[in-house]
Amino acid sequence: MKIKIITFFACILFLVSCQDMFDPENENLSTFDRVYTDPGFAEGLLVSAYARIPTNNLTFNDVATDDAVTNNKDDSYLRMATGEWSALYNPVNRWTDANTALIYLDQLINIIDSVDWKWTNKEISSLYEKRFYGEAYALKGVIQYHYLQSVAGYDDNGNLLGFPIYKDDRNFNIPRSTFEESVNEIYSNFNKALEYFTMDDYKNISSASELPAGYTNVSVDNYNEVFGLELNQRISGRIVKAYKARLALLAASPAFNPNNDATLWQNAANFAGQVLSNIGGVSGLDPNGHQFYDAARVDAINLAGGADSKEIIWRRSIATNNTREASNFPPSLFGQGRVNPTQNLVDAFPMANGFPIASSSSGYNAQDPYASRDPRLSKYILFNGGSMAGKTIYTGVGGGEDALDSISTSTRTGYYLKKLLREDVSLNPSAPSTKKHYEVHMRYTELFLIYAEAANEAWGPDGTGSFSYSARDIIGAIRQRAGISQPDNYLASITTKEQMRELIRNERRLELCFEGSRFWDLRRWKSDLTETAKGIRINGNTMTVINVENRQYDNSYMHYGPLPETELTKFDALIQNRGW
Repeated sequence: MKIKIITFFACILFLVSCQDMFDPENENLSTFDRVYTDPGFAEGLLVSAYARIPTNNLTFNDVATDDAVTNNKDDSYLRMATGEWSALYNPVNRWTDANTALIYLDQLINIIDSVDWKWTNKEISSLYEKRFYGEAYALKGVIQYHYLQSVAGYDDNGNLLGFPIYKDDRNFNIPRSTFEESVNEIYSNFNKALEYFTMDDYKNISSASELPAGYTNVSVDNYNEVFGLELNQRISGRIVKAYKARLALLAASPAFNPNNDATLWQNAANFAGQVLSNIGGVSGLDPNGHQFYDAARVDAINLAGGADSKEIIWRRSIATNNTREASNFPPSLFGQGRVNPTQNLVDAFPMANGFPIASSSSGYNAQDPYASRDPRLSKYILFNGGSMAGKTIYTGVGGGEDALDSISTSTRTGYYLKKLLREDVSLNPSAPSTKKHYEVHMRYTELFLIYAEAANEAWGPDGTGSFSYSARDIIGAIRQRAGISQPDNYLASITTKEQMRELIRNERRLELCFEGSRFWDLRRWKSDLTETAKGIRINGNTMTVINVENRQYDNSYMHYGPLPETELTKFDALIQNRGW
């Protein structure tokens, strides 16, 4: 009987256990409704959009241009530049990330008023609403700018198209809007953001008299909690205004302004000039801004912006690592030597007297090619006999593992990257070190160059519009900062818009090299994409320029990128750009 009783209860326990096994547990999975009760979850929609900004990380897409190559044979940009770029293989595709971010932002905009951002303080909750509206519309504009940059182009009928502008019903099978409609959509989002960002920057204030327009009736403490200094890496009014200049420059560029409408250039100059005037115009140029990545400047940054406040418009937060150096130091310093500047780029640096090396007035000596050059050359590019981290690097014959094509991680061009790297990083396995770094979304130097390019096209080399400075003034200040000897006789010799255009484009090439601009600049200018990447072979006193890598682009249509083939397959309303 005892055995039967024990067996009976054991069976009951077994059956109960089986029932528990087959009845699923409540997994406590979140649904979208959680955004209404959990402010942190709702803000996650915004954070997800921030995470999809294309400039969050350095891409070094320069290796797909005439400025650099890479020794990584599996690099996606190398594959693109050497013939694999297509609607099925597109390393610069921004379609998916852009649309995902825009969905998140639209979802946030739709629920901002319904979320109790801080139930213990209604005024703070209301301030959060305003800030999140500003951030959401601003980020929509930023994401759409990069989206437009990658997909804008002509269809087979000669129509200049942008991106599809989806409505709240999220019907994805709609045609692309025109380029002009897309530009206006971005402006609309930027302008909506500025309705909420009545201040240019996040900062702590000490009295009610400092409260910006639209916020004059709120508590100073509450204002500082929501719009205070600790938010200074979030998107702000100043950043939105700078992006409007970027957008205007894109719209005015030859690829998208076939009739060379001067009003589009004026728009770009005016947007840039308005922001520059707030820092004093030409006098606001950071005297060391072209070395924004230097160790002392990065280490000096604090919450308020510190030493980089005159150069950096928007950057990411500080991170401590040695990733850039591990990828790009030469092999004798335990690096991979990935990004190799080209002879093409080296030749673009003028002499210290400001004249291009091809000019009879330059004093260039082909047997001593790095002597008396623009000081930016030795700051940005490591050449034969140059110094890196206290070590002299030789890339010619006899230079060991650092020499041209010596090992798989050696340079393919005779040059190594120096810009953006911290020479106080050690990769030595016996004593490795990491240092502070940050990624830059936009610098003031770029904004000065935007103004110079647009002002020259709108008003000529010396025209100023409604401002007190010209394209010549800007370029002169940038070149003087770089170390070009004064007076700048080459700049003084420039008399026409065409000559100034060539100089401005070259200065942009030098100042922004390895920051991801060259790839897009060549396309918006409709410049030759097929220039062969060159290098130099050094054997004693013999220096031979060599062809390193052919660029397999087609100038007849590749100034405009492709839409993803998968999207065209899914949505028959979409039209591919011509040629793809």
